[in-house]
Amino acid sequence: WLTSDNMHHQWLLLAACFWVIFMFMVASKFITLTFKDPDGYGAKQEPLILTAVTKVEEVHVPEQKHWPEEFQPTGKAFSGNLIRQPLVHMERLELLRNVCRDTALRNLSHTSVSKFVLDRIFVCDKHKILFCQTPKVGNTQWKKVLIVLNGAFSSIEEIPESVVHDHEKNGLPRLSSFTDSEIKKRLSLYFKFFIVRDPFERLISAFKDKFVHNPRFEPWYRHEIAPGIIRKYRKNRTETRGLQFEDFVRYLGDPNHRWLDVQFGDHIIHWVTYVELCAPCEITYSVIGHHETLEDDAPYILKAAGIDHLVSYPTIPPGITVYNKTKVERYFSGISKRDIRRLYARFEGDFKLFGYREPDFLLN
Repeated sequence: WLTSDNMHHQWLLLAACFWVIFMFMVASKFITLTFKDPDGYGAKQEPLILTAVTKVEEVHVPEQKHWPEEFQPTGKAFSGNLIRQPLVHMERLELLRNVCRDTALRNLSHTSVSKFVLDRIFVCDKHKILFCQTPKVGNTQWKKVLIVLNGAFSSIEEIPESVVHDHEKNGLPRLSSFTDSEIKKRLSLYFKFFIVRDPFERLISAFKDKFVHNPRFEPWYRHEIAPGIIRKYRKNRTETRGLQFEDFVRYLGDPNHRWLDVQFGDHIIHWVTYVELCAPCEITYSVIGHHETLEDDAPYILKAAGIDHLVSYPTIPPGITVYNKTKVERYFSGISKRDIRRLYARFEGDFKLFGYREPDFLLN
């Protein structure tokens, strides 16, 4: 009788175990189905995607499942759907494309991909990167980044300042040094970027650096270029002061400025337009950084190019990239509206292509 009773209890225990296992399986199945349900987990992700799509449509992106092939960066970090990129960079590229299509601005937005342009583009073959130099927007730091990536130095701190711009020692080749087929291949496949800033503020920076502070190792700006501008554009011939900003503006706004540009040679890179430097309507760039938002743009560019784990952009001093409206207005305060309008007419392409507002002092 005891043996029979023990067996009965064992069967009850076994049945209970099976029942627990069965209920656990049912519960697991229910949980799995719940999380696979579009109204569950999937629906939680949907609002993020819809929000992004809505914002992109506000800048008139054509309806399509994928971003146009021509705007896909070649960097490792963003090989997937571009909807994951910060919208500001997508909007910049879309604005650029729209302005490039504007036939009314064609003379101001288009240029040939000449040797002058190819000389401005530096190459990092190891990581498939092209960087177009636009002077007076922090380009020295980007050149240091590429020098390290190319292996000439192991860290940015080790690079002597005298070597950064010495292209025989810094291991940074220009795109113009390659054959036509090699150039075409790199322009097609590599990650390409450049940096811009407010065009008028950039001109002020160029004027101060080259004609006011004037580094000792660049005497030709003060002793050759400045006198050439003064002879042609100073109204008061008896005035003996050095080059003034109004002389500089008059020269840059002259429709016949190329007469002097040819004499000045490549030194004009510090004040010619972004269009003339980088041919943004002819070359499909992956990212356009803005000096005013460089604190955000620099790490984004490194990540988009797939090199953020290899090098960091040098520390940016606080406030150095902020647009200084007061300074710009002060420099232009003593200059005639005629000369300012002529200057703006030359740089209008840069203002429109990169989303910079026409200065208020031109509207008043």
